Amino acid sequence: MRARALCLAGPTASGKTAAALAFARALAPSQVVEVISVDSALVYRGMDIGTAKPSATERAEVPHHLIDILDPAQAYSAAQFAADARRLIEEIVQRGHLPLLVGGTMLYFKALREGLHEIPGADAGIRQQIDAEAATHGWPALHAELARVDPATAARLAPADAQRIQRALEVWRLTGKPLSAWHQGATRHAPPAGAPPLVALEPDSRDWLHERIAARFDVMLAAGLLDEVKSLRARGDLHAALPSMRCVGYRQAWQALDTGRLDELRETGIAATRQLAKRQLTWLRSMPARRVVACDAPAAVPAAVRALQQAWLGN
Repeated sequence: MRARALCLAGPTASGKTAAALAFARALAPSQVVEVISVDSALVYRGMDIGTAKPSATERAEVPHHLIDILDPAQAYSAAQFAADARRLIEEIVQRGHLPLLVGGTMLYFKALREGLHEIPGADAGIRQQIDAEAATHGWPALHAELARVDPATAARLAPADAQRIQRALEVWRLTGKPLSAWHQGATRHAPPAGAPPLVALEPDSRDWLHERIAARFDVMLAAGLLDEVKSLRARGDLHAALPSMRCVGYRQAWQALDTGRLDELRETGIAATRQLAKRQLTWLRSMPARRVVACDAPAAVPAAVRALQQAWLGN
């Protein structure tokens, strides 16, 4: 039986957009493909350069969803994404079209395909308290606190990983139970029957991906990433602790403007993007039942199209 929907995942700069568009063209005109973005940064309006959003031409050629749906002052969760994606899948299927979920936010894929651990939600008061402490003492000090109460989680986080340190401390302060214990207590399971098949773009050579990341970040800088962040700062209602401003590239640009060390932005931005790609690949390798396509192979895009077609047809 044909799959009702498909998933195409991969680390940043792995060629997901090119593969998705090629797949849509290969099926047209007999089968219309609609893309559902699986990206925690593409949801924000006014954040175009640093997120490498599909161009207006690409979005006109193939319908895209969950792009530009929020203001950068707002938050968006994996649970919200899963609900939105399920709704969109049903709407697209009702139109007789094929939903293709494309992106690199692996937690979103997990939420959709496997469900989420039952972990307490966000608490604005505790988050503000943690942010205030970070402003006074720095995130490495809070990382040290996390190491005392949840060494397992602290061991996998960098001392400057503000977003994840904050979340882990938030869970501890809310419940008195380490985040790692919440994860261990939850049952991991294979995708349920009917979960969309997953095709993963993964490089055989990490050097290839690093070169792509550096080249893409250079393009972003040349296109005006710093000016884009300046415009966001000039609004006056955004700050560095917001999820939108913690996105890779935006966080480093914000810090460079704070410190005046603009000459370091390229180095810090590329390094942070490489770390993101490493985490994305780790997530992917923990996902069951995925079809892997070498994104650094000479014919990667045709191979990805074939893999998606086979997944769609149930082969």
